[in-house]
Formats: sequence, structure tokens, C-alpha cells
Amino acid sequence: MNTLLTAEQQELARSVAAVGKKHYEDMAIEWDATSTHLPNSERKRLADLGYLGVAISPRWGGGGGELMDALVIIEELAKCSSLPAFQVFEANTGPARVVELFGTDEQRARYLPEIIAGEATMAISISEPDAGSAASDLRTEGVRDGDTLVINGQKRWCSGAGVAEYYLVYVRLSGHRGARGIGGVIVPRDTAGLTFGPQEQLMGFHGIPSADMFFDDVRVPMANVVVPASGFGKLMGAFSIERLGNATMSLALAQAALDRTASYVVERRQFGQPIIEFQSVQNTLADMIMRVEAARLLIWRAATSTNGITPDPQQVSIAKCFANETARTVSAQAVELHGGYGYHRDYHVERYARDAMGWAIAGGTPTMQRTRIASGYLRRSFRQYRADG
Repeated sequence: MNTLLTAEQQELARSVAAVGKKHYEDMAIEWDATSTHLPNSERKRLADLGYLGVAISPRWGGGGGELMDALVIIEELAKCSSLPAFQVFEANTGPARVVELFGTDEQRARYLPEIIAGEATMAISISEPDAGSAASDLRTEGVRDGDTLVINGQKRWCSGAGVAEYYLVYVRLSGHRGARGIGGVIVPRDTAGLTFGPQEQLMGFHGIPSADMFFDDVRVPMANVVVPASGFGKLMGAFSIERLGNATMSLALAQAALDRTASYVVERRQFGQPIIEFQSVQNTLADMIMRVEAARLLIWRAATSTNGITPDPQQVSIAKCFANETARTVSAQAVELHGGYGYHRDYHVERYARDAMGWAIAGGTPTMQRTRIASGYLRRSFRQYRADG
């Protein structure tokens, strides 16, 4: 598989894997058990290694690498722990990338160097109580008042809420219904009128912050608008990059589950022999291997399908859907092959299974991706709303 990477990317993967094992693998269980957020010192370590800006232009302090470089780093870190990988994910495939692609030079100069240096994180805020998969139903509203935008509304399921220093918030910037009125604006954490709900207690994603956000006459400069009304298509195009980061997080969980299971079934003995000698175990392991290999190929194909700005959304949906389901299936198979030990925290695989469910939900569920895939293949849209909706 690594022959599909350049020699430089193969070396990058090896060096990142070494960092992950040295600094993060042993901490993963503790961070998960205590829901500890990644310490700022570790965020700074990632910055010093060049990971947080690897795919951002050197003009803003980044490494000027390819999207594939970022995905390589995300995968290798996430095999050890989701927390450092999530920082790289946000900086290279998340909202910071939207700022680089569509922001003004003033916005790029203001926010990107901070993020790349590990001094700040930018989170994305899209979902609302009544707008999840139907993102274009969002109600949070931004109304212009001179040179200021006044924001009112509520956001839900914001990964990073309360901890990230900045938020790229999807808001309704005009009176148009649906996607036409939606744009994106940067809101700093300490802005007056912005408050956060309690941290969510989730099945997985322990240590990755998640909370509601409440906007009560929140005022930000109009200069903070990254994408104006009618720019929803741009936001969703950039979101294809985020979905590839999501798919890679799933891939990493599946690969880690496979690696641990392969070692376990060779060492574990029952009925007088290693359990790998049983054909049912061999067949399950083979299925795990095939799924992981296929998921990686689909992600890498999508990552190189760019039109010069963003990847082909059809290829991204295929990759995300398959990778999400691969992580769920392979991690469940890992738990099963570990037997009772698979249900024990110290063996890691139960954490993979919990986190795999979260990545499948985040960024558009497999069910929604299937609708997108069918729509793209047939080159027709499917009406999701009721006739009277």
C-alpha cells in the first residue's frame, strides 16, 4: 500500500508513527478514561513538528504540502490517540482550510499563523437542534448593523465548543430560505453574548470537547464574514476536505484494531494452539484486512480527485461512507476476536469501537452519504422534504 505514496510521504508516515508511539499511545487510555482535553503543551508540540500547517500555504506559515500529507499524519497519530490527530484534522482539513480557501488575505493573516503555531484552534459550528443532516434548515441568524454582524441562535454538537479559541459558524445572512441565505463567519470564543452549554457526555470521543453554543446578540465585525450569503456551495465544497479527514480518522481506528487483533490472535492460545490456527479466525482477519485496504484506497483516490480547489464530492462520499462502516465493522470484529479482553479498557479495541460510531455520525451519516452517492451516480437530485415542507 505504501508504494502509492511518494518516498517523502512514506518517510513522513514512519516519523509520525514514531512520534505517536513515543508520546501518545500510552496516554490514550488515560485521556479516554478521564475525558482529558489535549494539553496545550501537546498542541504546541504538534505545531513545532510542522503538523498543524503541513497542508497550508507557506505564505501563512504553513508547510505547503499536499492534502495527502495531512491525511498521512492524521492516520498515523490517530492509530495511537484521537486527540492529537483531531488537532491536525481541524488545522488542515477543517475550518482553517475554509479560511485559507475562501477568506480574505486579512483573515488568513489574522488566524492561520496562530493556528499553525499551536496558539489557537478553530472549530466548525454547523448543526442546530432542528438542523443536523438537513443543514440548510439552520436558523441561527446574522443581521448586519453598520460594520457589525449581530448573531442570534443556538448551535449543537460543536466539536471544540468551549475550548477552541475561534469558531467558523454557519449562519443565515439573508432572508432567503434554504441554502441560498447561508454563509460562514468567524466568532472568537470570548465574544460578548456567546455562551456554552455543559460538555456533552458521549459514548466515545472522550477528550474531544462537544457542547451547545448560544448566541445572544453576539456582535462581530463584518470583516469576520468568510463566506457571504449564497456561499453555501463553497462551504460544502470545503466540507468535502473535512469529510476526508473524518474518513481518515475512521481508517486509523480500523487499522489500529486490525494491528492489535493480528498480534493478539497469534499469541492467544486456546485448545492447545494459537487461535489463528482456527479457520474462522483466519477468515475474519482476512475480511478485516480487505476492508481496511479498500478503505485506504478509496480515501486516497478521493484525496487526489481535486479540481484544483476541493476534491470530487462523489468520491469523497464513497470514501467516507465506506471508511466509516469499515471502522465500525472492523472494530467490532476486533472486540469479538479478543473475547473477554476485547471488552476491557486496557486492550484499546473497545475504545476504537466507541469512537468508530462517532465518526460515522459526524460530518454526514452513511445513510446521507448513500443518498449523495446515488444522486451523483444517476446525476439527479432526490427531494428530501415533504411536498408541504
